[in-house]
Amino acid sequence: MSLPQPVRGTHDLLPEDYRRHAYVRDTARDIAARFGYSEMATPIFEFTEVFARTMGETSDVVSKEMYSFESRSGESMTLRPEYTAGICRSFISNGLMQNVPFKVFANGPMFRYERPQKGRQRQFHQIDMECIGSLEAKADVEVIAAASAILKTLGVLDDCTLQINTLGDVESRQAYRAALVEYFSAHKEKLSKDSVARLDKNPLRILDSKDKGDQVLVEDAPVFTDYLNSFSTEFFAEVLAGLDQLGIPYELNRRLVRGLDYYTHTAFEFVTTALGAQGAVIAGGRYDGLIEALGGKPTPGIGWAGGIERLALLTGEIPDAERPIAIIPVGEDAEGVAAKLANQLRLDGVSIEMAFKGNVGKRMKRANKLHSRAAIIIGEDEIAKDTCIVKDLDQGSQEEISRSDLAAALAALK
Repeated sequence: MSLPQPVRGTHDLLPEDYRRHAYVRDTARDIAARFGYSEMATPIFEFTEVFARTMGETSDVVSKEMYSFESRSGESMTLRPEYTAGICRSFISNGLMQNVPFKVFANGPMFRYERPQKGRQRQFHQIDMECIGSLEAKADVEVIAAASAILKTLGVLDDCTLQINTLGDVESRQAYRAALVEYFSAHKEKLSKDSVARLDKNPLRILDSKDKGDQVLVEDAPVFTDYLNSFSTEFFAEVLAGLDQLGIPYELNRRLVRGLDYYTHTAFEFVTTALGAQGAVIAGGRYDGLIEALGGKPTPGIGWAGGIERLALLTGEIPDAERPIAIIPVGEDAEGVAAKLANQLRLDGVSIEMAFKGNVGKRMKRANKLHSRAAIIIGEDEIAKDTCIVKDLDQGSQEEISRSDLAAALAALK
């Protein structure tokens, strides 16, 4: 009988892996709070239409990658492939129009059926920031600045490049869309099957194609900047000026697109080559038409998502975990006293490790294996005198102290 294995595209976060994962998450959470973003969460699954209506039937995510299932009541449900649509659905469902700008941070698992690779799994985890209800270019600058601050705090910003582009307003987009349809229609016989399907419904998605034949055609395709109206040009200039003011470097990438109709104006990615082939670690953009696409009132928004697995792979040394204090009872009578002391110290905020069995030698070996900072030893003599022996496991020294002075002694060891 073969041993049980995790499902392909999933992985176990063992304690050391989880600590690195949590460091990325907690760093992002702290930075988001400094920017005024409150944390929230949405359900792991939604009605399928939440994603189908917002991401588009022709997108790879909807057509190939979503984990969808039918509920017992016959309704189509989908495990969330991304956070933005669910947060926007929540904004509508909970009547939060009076709370704009609605600035939130979220994190959690996502699900996409795709080929597993380094830093990308079928169950993966994301950090996410959304600013809903602000039309100002300053909101775009703020969310990009927050992403930059997170990468800087993680120590990976120097390995990343911010690429940015504008997708213009609806008017500019429609003009560009018409130009793309005309261009690609003239080369329709050379397009991949997927791109032919996108030609009428979503031609901007062709610019994202991974097909090598499509990429050759994309090289000579019309460029969005030639179709921007004055408002779109001025809005993008204001975003870039804001980044310049904050000293955040960027590269213009005129081929960077978001292929869905609700995306407008700013699109950006922090990309890296430190994980092999170039890939995005944080990506986002402005989605002024998304909430309307979900049935809500027209409401602007901008946000981004970042892959925790990829960021964890990029992040170098992380702070050491808090080192525990070991409690070692000597003799049967000391077991109960030691257990009571351990419980009290844990309630007081001290990390305590206490083995369930074994002689003093075995328990001391376990304390060293766990990299304990100190050991508290309690035997019959210490019980009688209401004291304990505190052994500094780094220095090798020890002293007998009153149990009433124990908290101060442990604080000094930190």
